Amino acid sequence: MTGGTLTRTERTAPEPYTSPMLEASIAELSAASPIGGAAEVRERWRAHQRRGIPEDLRSSLPFAVSGLSHGLALVADLYAEEGTPVVVPDPFWGNYRQAFATRRGARIVLAPTYVEGRFDPEGIGRAVETLPRERTAVAILNFPSNPGGYSPSVEERARLLDGLVAAAADAPERQVIVVCDDAYAGLVFEPEVPCGSLFWDLVARRHEAPNLLPIKIDGATKEFSFFGGRIGFLTFPSEGMETKLARHVRAGVGPPSGLSQAVLLQALRDPEIASKIEAIRAVLEGRYRVLRDALAGVDPDLVRSYPFNSGCFALVEIPEALGLTSDQVRRHLLEAESVGLISLEPRMLRIAHCSVAAEAIPELVRRLERGIKTLYFSSRRSQ
Repeated sequence: MTGGTLTRTERTAPEPYTSPMLEASIAELSAASPIGGAAEVRERWRAHQRRGIPEDLRSSLPFAVSGLSHGLALVADLYAEEGTPVVVPDPFWGNYRQAFATRRGARIVLAPTYVEGRFDPEGIGRAVETLPRERTAVAILNFPSNPGGYSPSVEERARLLDGLVAAAADAPERQVIVVCDDAYAGLVFEPEVPCGSLFWDLVARRHEAPNLLPIKIDGATKEFSFFGGRIGFLTFPSEGMETKLARHVRAGVGPPSGLSQAVLLQALRDPEIASKIEAIRAVLEGRYRVLRDALAGVDPDLVRSYPFNSGCFALVEIPEALGLTSDQVRRHLLEAESVGLISLEPRMLRIAHCSVAAEAIPELVRRLERGIKTLYFSSRRSQ
């Protein structure tokens, strides 16, 4: 401004004033944060998630949200209301209940993940079959799973898909929403276990059950180890949901942080990003293998491991014969062994091997076994 008159540059400048302290950090970032995310971020994320996917398998442009929990909440806003049945694998991540039941009043329907200690690929489909035919049903798939750390084999995937498609086709008058929670996408540690999202398999089979709508929820939190960035994405089999999603985003927390999008964009542009992600996966695989081997040597009368092959977690169970609850064991381990695990009542404990150095994992398992044994004999003496 000169003598109170705006210069031409100032009159036509398209962006608001930016603090010089921040300007260098956000040089790539538009001052606006569009609903749905910056165009280049969305396009590059689509290219990232579609690696190896046939071109004729359609999908929408991913819609950026403020983390995967926000994505779940938006899906609940769109498809769940009072009493809507939502089938979840049991045990499950607690935010499913928060997003669908607490916020929307939906009814949680449990589908046991394990039968006699083995993964049950047909449990979700069986649960959907039992639901009322006159209203929308929602089912959630989470692989690699939290809390179980499991991904189905080729044969298990086929049975899971067959069951879900059949359950939808059997009641064409209702819509079946299948939410593919792919938070831990790519973190698979056994070569024979497929690592691709079941979203694409479901999209490929929609012609068998047009009332089946798969929705993919993924993001940078685990895939890029961008913890705290709060960038997730919602993807549909086709375009058409943008306006509805935008309305709900505006009415809630708003679009994801533009600054986080700028950081993610730099990673997506990096030609070496695939090898850098693989390096992180390899570290986690090393921890997984150490834990798998350590758990193989524990006394099954004290603790039993459920199958796990991917993700960040493993589940163990305290035998019922010991008369101990998982919360009793959790508290004892914390107080007596300096070991922190998550309790899933009545007798399961979740181990987050992603957060433990490989060399410390054998000691963690020794303390787990020792703690359960000590607590068991202590409880026997007090009886």
